[in-house]
Amino acid sequence: MNKHWVVAGWLALGLGTAQAAEVAVQVVDSQGAPLADAVVMLSGQGLVPERQPAAIDQQNRRFVPHVLAVATGTAVSFPNTDDIRHQVYSFSSPKRFELPLYHGIPSTPVVFDQPGVVVVGCNIHDWMVGYVYVTAAGRSAVTDSQGRARLEAPDGHYQLALWHPDLSDKQEVAQPALDVAGKPVTLKLQLAIQPKPQPAEPASSAFEDAFHKATHDEAHP
Repeated sequence: MNKHWVVAGWLALGLGTAQAAEVAVQVVDSQGAPLADAVVMLSGQGLVPERQPAAIDQQNRRFVPHVLAVATGTAVSFPNTDDIRHQVYSFSSPKRFELPLYHGIPSTPVVFDQPGVVVVGCNIHDWMVGYVYVTAAGRSAVTDSQGRARLEAPDGHYQLALWHPDLSDKQEVAQPALDVAGKPVTLKLQLAIQPKPQPAEPASSAFEDAFHKATHDEAHP
């Protein structure tokens, strides 16, 4: 076979393959400070949601991460790496569930099969609150402590939206449409959210201390 034909064939295959470009987004609050835990979503024709197993851990009596964004139909595990047991639950309409008192990793993950906001709590520790944002968007990511998130998308015309648990109406906020054309895209977006101080570690109550002792004694007779 003529080697020039082989090269031409590979070039043709390359031209027919959609190349993904990086979309780098920074989200800031109303004061221009980086905003963590914002969900960034891209939607558009041909952009199929990616379902990957996910997890929210329980560390130092907090949900980690505080906000998790998943595609509809994703299975989420709730490991507990604390030295005490937790009872995780949600009464949110998109997914009602309860995991009885446990430590370690539950045997069965929770499948989030309806889009929407799912607020997650612990029956023992009232201050523990986390969020699972279930979306039908083709791509989604959550901003880090610097307000940054990165997504990848092939060339195309997309709708961009943001969500954050501190939004007053808890609804997605649409952003200007976005065109991806084979080159990295960098955006800086703002949400009308006032900065909030980092919550302090709550002091344990007498009930919690007694509960902790009872469960510890039960586990270590």
